[in-house]
Amino acid sequence: MEQITFEDIYTLGKIDAENAEYRHYHYPEMLTRYDSNFIEFKKVPSLAEFKETEKYLRDYHLKKDQKHVKFYFPANIKPAGGLNAYLTDQGYEIGFLELYAIQPKNFPSVRNNPEIDIQVVTDKNLEVFLNLQYQYDLNYGSEFAKQKAELIKRQFEDKNIQQVLAFYKGSPAGYVDIIISSETAEIDNLTVDELFRNKGIGSRLQKFVMESFPEKSVILVADGEDSPREMYKKQNYQYHGFKYGAQKIYQD
Repeated sequence: MEQITFEDIYTLGKIDAENAEYRHYHYPEMLTRYDSNFIEFKKVPSLAEFKETEKYLRDYHLKKDQKHVKFYFPANIKPAGGLNAYLTDQGYEIGFLELYAIQPKNFPSVRNNPEIDIQVVTDKNLEVFLNLQYQYDLNYGSEFAKQKAELIKRQFEDKNIQQVLAFYKGSPAGYVDIIISSETAEIDNLTVDELFRNKGIGSRLQKFVMESFPEKSVILVADGEDSPREMYKKQNYQYHGFKYGAQKIYQD
């Protein structure tokens, strides 16, 4: 398998500013989506450089009534020393992502359960897709859920994104987005409703991706501290590195 990096991962957002130190991503259509409104450092900043960039992003977001700042650091480097101490002291939430990839032929066999039905999202089932995601996204607030619904509609029109629904005994139970590039198919937004977990739905959704794009490398990003990453390892995904991030949400 060719080397997969975080550069292969799709970013929803436009580069608003760029210099030798960082890229600033902004997505005006969804200001509440933290992973579309952030700064990504090209090199680990000094504490002074970070503070200067922090002020820039905070001021930029304040003008747009955004109540967060978020930063990603270069892949495979953990913030340390004075920078890490500052982030901790300032109340940042620090976490890391892990990058995985697999050749579809290496994905384990999945039992064919006739109670699970996988469907590509079309005009006929788009409303079902929207409703299922809306209920899940309400966990992040009604405004976020409304903006996410508009995002889903935009992505429905994007030929490089395929939206997929899973049904269990006729009830909508899960979904995944597939982001398609020339070399890769990226699994994104893989979600199974709590009522239908541990029934093999997540595996069936992934198997659908493998069967749909057998000649591409299938890639995904997992939260480095969540349990799904252990599932991916058991499913023969290969680890390709990590990336640390830090975010802070302001109350005023």
